[in-house]
Amino acid sequence: MHPSKHQSFDISCLLGLELPLCEEVSTVAVVTKPCVKVADEVWIAAALLHREQPAHPDFTVEEIVDRAMREGIGGPIRPGVYVHVVQHCVANRPPNPGRYRMLFETTNGRRRLFRKGDAYHPAREGAKITPNMEDIPSGYHGLLAWYRDWCSAAINCAPKTDPLLSLAGSGKHLWADEHADDYVQRLREGWE
Repeated sequence: MHPSKHQSFDISCLLGLELPLCEEVSTVAVVTKPCVKVADEVWIAAALLHREQPAHPDFTVEEIVDRAMREGIGGPIRPGVYVHVVQHCVANRPPNPGRYRMLFETTNGRRRLFRKGDAYHPAREGAKITPNMEDIPSGYHGLLAWYRDWCSAAINCAPKTDPLLSLAGSGKHLWADEHADDYVQRLREGWE
């Protein structure tokens, strides 16, 4: 059901009344909120921050929670939003118990959206990275396409080789004729 449409129903059913079929009964309009999972709400809030502030590589936990609060996808902020930003959605933290891979902890207290290729806790293997389109309000469907482009741009801008790993073996000629331990001991001679 679309969240902005009204649903009418016979109030007599709610009250447990049995009324004759010919009697007119008043109806009540009920507006239903979309039932968005907390993890999906967190992902949407983080994606909106990234899209609105493309120069920022990451955001504080508080910024993501505040963005979720301002967006109000699930109505008033739910208590689970904070713990999802801190733990349940964070790919490179041990699952406890949520095992989503929607966010990535860049440094203590800071998060960004998870990208394929990011390191993650092994117990989160195969876990959800983005919301399913059918699980989020249609107004946010464009974020999924934006996310694919955002990830592609990051992959294309990333260095093809790790600069530190490319240094592997670069100094081996220094001790080629002696054991590494002997080389280190020789370097340390005269230290006091």
